[in-house]
Amino acid sequence: MSGGSERPPSPPRAEAKAGSLGEPPERTKAPAKSTGEPSERTKARAAELRQLLEHHGHRYYVLDDPEIPDDAYDALLDELRTLEAEFPQLQTPDSPTQRVGGEPVGRLEKVEHLEPMLSLGNVRGEQELKAWVARMKAHLGREGIVRRSFEYVVEPKVDGLAVSLLYRDGVLERGATRGNGEVGEDVTHNLRTIGQVPLHIEDAPPLLEVRGEVYMSLGDFAALNERRAEEGLSTFMNPRNSAAGAVRQLDPSLMAERPLSMWAYQVGVAPDLSFETHWEALEWLREHSFRVNSDIKRLRSEDEVIAQCLRWQERRGELDFEIDGVVIKVSDLKLQRRLGSVGRDPRWAVAWKFPPTTAVTRLNAVEWNVGKSGDLRPYAVLEPVAVGGVTIKLATLHNEEDIVRKDIRAGEDVIVLRAGDVIPQVVSPAPHVVEHEDRPPVTRPPARCPYCDTPTVKPNESVFTKCLNRDCPERAWQLLKHFVGRAAMDVDGFGEKQVALLQQRGLVKSAADFYRLRERREELLELEGFGELSVNNLLDAIDASKQRPFARVLFALGIEEVGEVTARNLAMRFRDIDALLEASVAEIAETPGIGEKMGSAIRSQLHDDRMVALIEDLRKIGLRFAEAGLAPTSGPLAGKTVVLTGTLPTLSREEATERIQAAGGRVTSAVSKKTHYLVAGEVPGSKLEKAERLHVRVLDERGLLDLLGDG
Repeated sequence: MSGGSERPPSPPRAEAKAGSLGEPPERTKAPAKSTGEPSERTKARAAELRQLLEHHGHRYYVLDDPEIPDDAYDALLDELRTLEAEFPQLQTPDSPTQRVGGEPVGRLEKVEHLEPMLSLGNVRGEQELKAWVARMKAHLGREGIVRRSFEYVVEPKVDGLAVSLLYRDGVLERGATRGNGEVGEDVTHNLRTIGQVPLHIEDAPPLLEVRGEVYMSLGDFAALNERRAEEGLSTFMNPRNSAAGAVRQLDPSLMAERPLSMWAYQVGVAPDLSFETHWEALEWLREHSFRVNSDIKRLRSEDEVIAQCLRWQERRGELDFEIDGVVIKVSDLKLQRRLGSVGRDPRWAVAWKFPPTTAVTRLNAVEWNVGKSGDLRPYAVLEPVAVGGVTIKLATLHNEEDIVRKDIRAGEDVIVLRAGDVIPQVVSPAPHVVEHEDRPPVTRPPARCPYCDTPTVKPNESVFTKCLNRDCPERAWQLLKHFVGRAAMDVDGFGEKQVALLQQRGLVKSAADFYRLRERREELLELEGFGELSVNNLLDAIDASKQRPFARVLFALGIEEVGEVTARNLAMRFRDIDALLEASVAEIAETPGIGEKMGSAIRSQLHDDRMVALIEDLRKIGLRFAEAGLAPTSGPLAGKTVVLTGTLPTLSREEATERIQAAGGRVTSAVSKKTHYLVAGEVPGSKLEKAERLHVRVLDERGLLDLLGDG
C-alpha cells in the first residue's frame, strides 16, 4: 500500500472469481435455536467458511494476490457470523470472526517470554561492521573454531513494535509485546485484528513461537494523521508511536481502526522443529502463512553485506514502511548457539543504524497553501537543517488547530521529523523552549486568501479556514495537478511546473483541456522546455490516460472526501457514473468506509453544476466512466436495480452479480424505492422485510434465472 489519503478497506479485493477452493455448496436452512444443536451440514458449512476465509485472507494479506472482491469476502464473513451467533458452540478461537470486535480488557497482563527477546548491538558504518565480524571470529577461535567467512541473512530493520506470537497445536494462544525482553504485556486481543497474524496454522508443531514486527505503513500513517487533523484530534509523531499505542489499547475495536501490518522475522521456541539455518526458518514461515519480507537477502561476504546496507540506506525514502537500519545475522544456527550473547545482545547479530530522522532547527515563518477544496494548509519555513541525510527547508504543520495544540510559534526552535518519503513535519517545540511572556504569538490563518485576496471563512465543524473562491488560481492549479498525478490519471511528463505553466498561458483551465492539447500542439512547442520529442511524448501519454479504469477517473475528479480507496469502493459498488449519480445519500453511505455525513458531501459535490459539466465533457472525450465489461444499456435487466441477500442455492454472490451486470442491470446493497428486484436466498435478513414494506418484487434464484433467460 502506498500513499493515498485514507485507510484501505478490509480484506480481499480483485475482480477474479474465487476458484481455488471451489464455490460454496448449497446449505440447508439452519435449525431453530430451540434445538440447541447445529446439524452436521451446518457444522460442515461453518468449517468450510472458516477455510475459505482463511484462504482468501492469506491471499490478500500475505501474498498480496486476492482472488475475490471485498463484497464477496464480506458475504462469506457475514454468513459465518450469522451461524456463530445462532450456534455459539461453532465459534472457535481461530475463527476469522474473532479478528475484530472482541470485548475490551480491563488491563494488560504481564507475561514472561519462554526465551528472552534479545536487543541488538549497533554499528554505524563499514569499519564498525568489520570490527563486529572480527570479534565473532576471535570468540570462535578461542573455542578452537576457525572461520574465514560466514553466511549472513540481511533484513530491513523495520521501525515498529516487536511482538511474540505463541501457538499451541496450530492455534494462536497468546500475543505479547517485547517489554524488557524477559517480560512483556499480553496484547492477544489486539494482535488478532491484524490480517498478517495467522489465527491458525496448518501442520504446525504442538508448541511454536514466532517473532515479528508490527508496524504502520507510511501511506496509512499519513492518511491516519490527515483524518485525525481534520477531526480536530492530535496527530501522531511517527508511525512507530502510532503502532505501539494501538497495540497497547485495551479495546480491540479501537486497535482495528488503525491499519497495522506485521512482518515475521524469526522462529523462537519450537522444540519439535529443526533447522540448520535462519534462512531455512524464514522459508518455513513463508510456507506456513506468515508474511516475510521479500527483500531479505542471503549473502556470503562482508563486502556484499556492506553494499546491501548502503543500498537499503539509499532506498530508505522509497519504501512504504519506516526503517531505521539493517539487521545482519549469522545464518548458521549452530554457530549462533556457539557465539551466544553478551549481556542482552547476541554476538551473532547486529544492527547497521541509519542517520536519525529528527533534528532541532528554527521555525522562521508559517506560510499557507490553498488545497484543491479551498482549505488553507499551513507549512513551516525552516532554517535549513540536515535530517536523515537530506537538507530540510520546509515542513508540514497539518492545520491551524494542530499549530495551537502543539504550541508551535514562528521564531522559536522546533523538532522536525522526516520519515522516509512522508513530507517532513514539525512535531513540537524544542525541549529547551520554555513558557515566558515574551514568546511570539501563535500564527493564525490569514483573513484573506494569499493567492486571490478573497476573504477567508472558518466553517463550523471544520479544522480548516477556507478560501471559497472556486476560481482561485491556486485551487485550480491544485485540482489540475491532482488530475494528472500518478495516483489519478498518471500522465507521464506532467510535473507541478509544467501544469502551472500551461495554466498561466491559458492552455488548460479545466481537466478536460488536457485532452485538447493535441489541437494546440504548435503553442506547446513555443513554451520553454517543450521540445518536439517531449511534446509528442506528452500528447501520447495524455491519450493513453483515456484507458485508466473508472476508479482512477473518479479519484481524479478531485471530489472532497474521495481518496483512492473510497473511489475504488464506489466504482466497485456502483459500477458506472450514472448509477452513482442516481444513488441516494443512504446508498452512497453504505459503501465501505463511507458514512451518512461523507455520503451527503459526496452526493452534493457530484451534483454540483461544474462537476456535472466536467463529467459530461470528459465522457465525450472518451474517459472510462464504467467498470470494464459492463453493458448497462442492453440486456433483459437494462436499467434495472437489483439487490442480493442471503445465500443462493447454486450461484455465488459474485456469479449472480456478474450475470445481472452482463444482462444490463446494476447491483446495489441497499433496498430502496428505486430497487426493482430483491433476489433472496437462505437467511435473507432485514432486506427482505424492507423490500416487502416498499412493495419491491422479491425473487428466488429460479426467478432470477427466468429473468435472465436461463430458466
